[in-house]
Parts: sequence; structure tokens; C-alpha cells
Amino acid sequence: MKYLARTLLLLWALVLLCGCGGGERTSTPSAGPPPQGLVIAGNWQFSTTSMAGMPALTIAGSINQSGDAVSGAVHVDGSNCFDQLTTMGWTGTLTGSNISLTSTSVMGQVSTFTGSIVGTAFTGTYAINGGCADGDQGNVTGIRIPLIADQLDGTFTTSGNATFQVVAQLTQGSASSEGSFGITGTATFSTSCFSSGIITSGTLPSGSFIIGTFVALQIETDNGTLAFHGTANQSTGEISGTYGIFGGTCDQTGTAVLVASNSNPWDY
Repeated sequence: MKYLARTLLLLWALVLLCGCGGGERTSTPSAGPPPQGLVIAGNWQFSTTSMAGMPALTIAGSINQSGDAVSGAVHVDGSNCFDQLTTMGWTGTLTGSNISLTSTSVMGQVSTFTGSIVGTAFTGTYAINGGCADGDQGNVTGIRIPLIADQLDGTFTTSGNATFQVVAQLTQGSASSEGSFGITGTATFSTSCFSSGIITSGTLPSGSFIIGTFVALQIETDNGTLAFHGTANQSTGEISGTYGIFGGTCDQTGTAVLVASNSNPWDY
């Protein structure tokens, strides 16, 4: 299973400054809005490019923020030096648009990230000290993945090339302690196997959740469980992947594509 796998708000405050002279009291014109206060909490995915000949890494999970203090819980994919299921904690500081992050020690490895955030994108450098990946360093880019919102319409294609449709209503929850975001909702199907199902929330690695661009859906029907694993593409609004149905009379496997029914499938 691939672990791949949200929220950017721009806070503005208008400040009215008053000045008092010695004698006649005058009002100082408004200074206008102060610099933007960047809020980066949400679902993020990062990709590294090693300058030390090490494999590229995909790092996905949640970032939390309290003022200028930043923390996170992420998972690392792409290297034998990291276990995908091991949560790596982050702590750091956001100063303006500049951010620095240091990880907890994972299998003796401590990772540091330094860079800047513009809009929903991160650009910077990283270095890993200690353990199996000691000496790895290079460039890293990241993107905040928006909330999955509203309705998704899907086409499921069985291994025998038969198709059926699904309409899913999804709600994305808050981050869990290991960095994934639970998904709940309902689904209706155009197949004789079952007519509807409940999307059950979970955390990595089971149930329904999103982490980075990786999306897992577990739908409980009255004739078995449908499990879907896919990758979200925010430029196209599609989530494409594979599925399996088990525990009923219609056990099968195949591929599926879910598409937002509105023009903006991702909600910031």
C-alpha cells in the first residue's frame, strides 16, 4: 500500500492607530492591514531530491500550528531506512513565511527542514543525521493538500471490464495523532450487489482517511465491504486507484476513478 496522501487560511487584521498631540488631538490615518499572518495547519506532502545520491523520499502527514510554533506528524516513503508505518514527529518555528522543522529521532535518524512557504507551497532544503540515512541532504518541495469536500461521482471497473457507478458524499475530519485525516460519509451504487453503504472513518493504515495525496475509503454495505486505495490529483479533481470487494456474494477487484461533481473539488 502506498502512503502518500490540507488547510491554508490567510488571516488579516485591520488596525486603527490613534495619535495624541500636546494640545489639539488629531487622528492618525489608518495604517492599513498588517502583513499577512500565515496559517499552515493541514495535510501536507513533501518530495526530496537528494544531493548525496540517496533515494527520493515522499513525506506526508499533518502540520499543526500555535502562533509561530509548529508541530507535525508525518510518514516517510521511498527509503529502506524508514518504516512507512512509523510516525515521525516534527517541531519547529514559523517566522513570517520562513519555517524550520526538526524531527524526532526515528531509527537513530534526525531530519531537519528549512525553507519558505508561498501560498500553499514549500521550497527549501533538508538534511538527515544519524542512522541508516546519515549524510543525506538536498532540496525539498512541498504542497498543502486541500480538504476533500462535497460530492464525488465514481466509475468502478471490474477486472472483467464490467462497470458500475457510485455517488459518495464525503466529510474530512481533523488530524489524528499519527498524521492522517479521517473521512466519513455515505455512498450509493448502481449495481445489483448493493445499493448503499457507510464510509467508516479510520486512521493510517485502516479505515477511511487521507494522508498527503493518498486516499483510502472503506465502505460498509449490506453485502460486503468495499475497500478503495487511490491517489488524489488536485489539478484534475480526480482520485484514481484500485478497489476490492470482500465478505459478500459479489467479491471482486478492479480499478476506479472518483471525480468531484462540482467545479472545485478541493476546498481551502
